[in-house]
Amino acid sequence: MIEELTKSQELLDRRKNVVANGVGVFNTATVKHAKGAIITDADGNELIDFAGGIGVVNAGHCPEPVVDAIREQAGKYLHTSFNVVTYEPYIQLCEELAEILPHGEKTKVMLVSTGAEAVENAIKIARQATKKSAILCFTGAYHGRTMMAMTLTSKVSYKYDCGPFAPEVYRLPFPNFYRYSGTKTLDEFVDDELKRLHESALNLVDVTELAAIIIEPIQGEGGFNPAPQRYLEGLRSFCDEHGIMLIMDEVQSGFCRTGHWASWQHYGVQPDISTYAKSMGSGLPIAAVVGKADIMDAAASGSIGGTYIGSPICCVAASATIKYMKDINLNERAVEVGNIISTRLNNLKKDCPEIGDVRGIGAMIGIEFVKNGDPRQPNSEVCGPIVKGCAEHGLIVLSAGTYKNVLRILSPLVITNEQLNKGLTILENEIIKAISQII
Repeated sequence: MIEELTKSQELLDRRKNVVANGVGVFNTATVKHAKGAIITDADGNELIDFAGGIGVVNAGHCPEPVVDAIREQAGKYLHTSFNVVTYEPYIQLCEELAEILPHGEKTKVMLVSTGAEAVENAIKIARQATKKSAILCFTGAYHGRTMMAMTLTSKVSYKYDCGPFAPEVYRLPFPNFYRYSGTKTLDEFVDDELKRLHESALNLVDVTELAAIIIEPIQGEGGFNPAPQRYLEGLRSFCDEHGIMLIMDEVQSGFCRTGHWASWQHYGVQPDISTYAKSMGSGLPIAAVVGKADIMDAAASGSIGGTYIGSPICCVAASATIKYMKDINLNERAVEVGNIISTRLNNLKKDCPEIGDVRGIGAMIGIEFVKNGDPRQPNSEVCGPIVKGCAEHGLIVLSAGTYKNVLRILSPLVITNEQLNKGLTILENEIIKAISQII
């Protein structure tokens, strides 16, 4: 008897038949509808979501105020292009972003559709503001897959056969304390990394030609690596000393994920320019570049933006998302969610030496797997079976990291404690199972 295909498998087969292979498949789950922290697949199975659309649904799937705002705006107008016809939702959203993400005495904002677009425009603004061309970025970075963003992105597998890349881009090692500190204390490690930064002005790039340094305060795709506090402070001082723009990429870490609107607020280190997307619009394509007004205004008229620079539908979705996040105090909830995750995974770590590190800020938590307890020996074999096993037991989770040896948790922050703990139990069981099979 021929076994009948599930609706999910039929959908995946159709995908394989018509969608280009280069479009990644990070998890084999499907979706028919979703609400809160639960995804219901094509066969009616409920899945707990620990991926959040890669950090896009911090406010949950289909929050009602956001859906209502989208419906209302859709009945008014869908598109005029803000370049051609000015509309209030764009201006309102920029005002709201300037309020929650102030950059100095006066803040200005521009809207685009994606995080990669935000990065591209941030670089253009920094170059025009400084009249310089060189950009400094970091290993482990992920900034997108358009040309400049892809050049800034570190992971080679995202860039196969895509060169030549954008010129005048230079790279330093990210200050990953867990992986590279060895026997050094945190202070000793940061001292050495800041020394490396200052030496880069002599052996890597002419500092007088350096327009900007771009960094994720907490790396996303790179493995949820937080930069040390004093390193970011030193980076800010270095930029001030040499007239360099400090750009912070908050695309994955923004909008309540770390318990703040942006992770730089956790650090208390002010960027000149910062970029946002993902959870800003609860799933609609909206992104922003936010910066000090005089820097933002340095860009020549028409040199930044595009046709879809803040769709009115996406703008109202983002404004409704921000209001909803404020109303339910999602920043506070992120800290609660993060504490539950960290406590449980650190308890598991005591009995699993293969777990090298549990780290993060707020609810942006990563679990790194290593061999022989050595941070320099990433265990790339364990995450695949864990992701697969979790999917089979009703949990969606994603891997990350240069070596794909980090699991990242990006659950919607509206997840209930019951759902969160149920998901963590599935995850813990699959971690133990995967490790035992590899051993």
